[in-house]
Amino acid sequence: MSSDAEWAWRQLRVFVLRRLAPVLAPIWRFVAPFVPYVAFLLTVVTVLGAGVPQVVPGDDPPLSSYWRGWTFAVPLLSILLAHEFGHYFAARFHGVPASLPVFLPMPWSPFGTFGAVIGMPDRIASRRALLDIGAAGPLAGMVLAIPILAYGLTLSDVRPLDPHGLMEGQSLLYLLMKRVFVGVIQPGHDVFLHPVAFAGWTGLFITMINLLPVGQLDGGHVAYALFGEKQDRYGARIRTALLPLCGINLVRNLWPVYRAGWEAEAAKLAITNSLFWLFWFVLLGGILWLSGGKHPPVDDGEKLGPVRRVIAVGSLVLFVLLFMPAPLTVQ
Repeated sequence: MSSDAEWAWRQLRVFVLRRLAPVLAPIWRFVAPFVPYVAFLLTVVTVLGAGVPQVVPGDDPPLSSYWRGWTFAVPLLSILLAHEFGHYFAARFHGVPASLPVFLPMPWSPFGTFGAVIGMPDRIASRRALLDIGAAGPLAGMVLAIPILAYGLTLSDVRPLDPHGLMEGQSLLYLLMKRVFVGVIQPGHDVFLHPVAFAGWTGLFITMINLLPVGQLDGGHVAYALFGEKQDRYGARIRTALLPLCGINLVRNLWPVYRAGWEAEAAKLAITNSLFWLFWFVLLGGILWLSGGKHPPVDDGEKLGPVRRVIAVGSLVLFVLLFMPAPLTVQ
């Protein structure tokens, strides 16, 4: 961005803040206390909606069957609540001001939600607090996600692969759990997830995203607590690596289309299936830009003790075990 453009952007921000802040501030002070509760209720509705197609056949299920989405909604919301309140209580333990979690409803998605966020207006000044707050959410969520997935897999069927549908991503931990709770799966077959199992898998997926060691994601906090300022370089490299990963998925998805004769609709679907990590590359870039391009510094000089170092390394190993090269594929 040129210097003239930067100046114009600063002037626009100053103008907006001066004119709108006096008007919006009192409105926000009135509305803010209700936001977490309203957002959670909306998320309950959208997650129930995401669960309905998994239990009610047909493209237009009746409204009276809406409640049946609970078999997906209850376990998934339990995982998300454990994750977010893990952060919240860790922050309170360290005396760091934190808002209640604000859940993000996301209608017309396979999950019904984009997760949740917690506001922390003050910078976390201690490496120990940074690690505890960053790791508490993913670890608390996994305490529920693993048994929920295990139980759900025992309810799931193994059937021949369907040429149409949603294929969930495979990670090392997920493959291991399928082997333990389902057994050996014959070629051309796969597990068709019960709603409880899909909720558990979604818990693994959300934890994987949060543990990406980039910026101010949970994994970024954990890695910064462990490596210090060097993590800014490591995180930038990991974010950049998402681009070739997107390219690999693009080649892998387009190659069968090319060999089959290159149909336009099939090519469009293959390209769409390859854009997941490109989306996160762009989104993480935006988050980094808003935070000044680097993780907020932690300059207290303290070192992590042996137990916390084990937790930090274990959290990053967990990310590797959960990593899915192609998280969702529409067939």
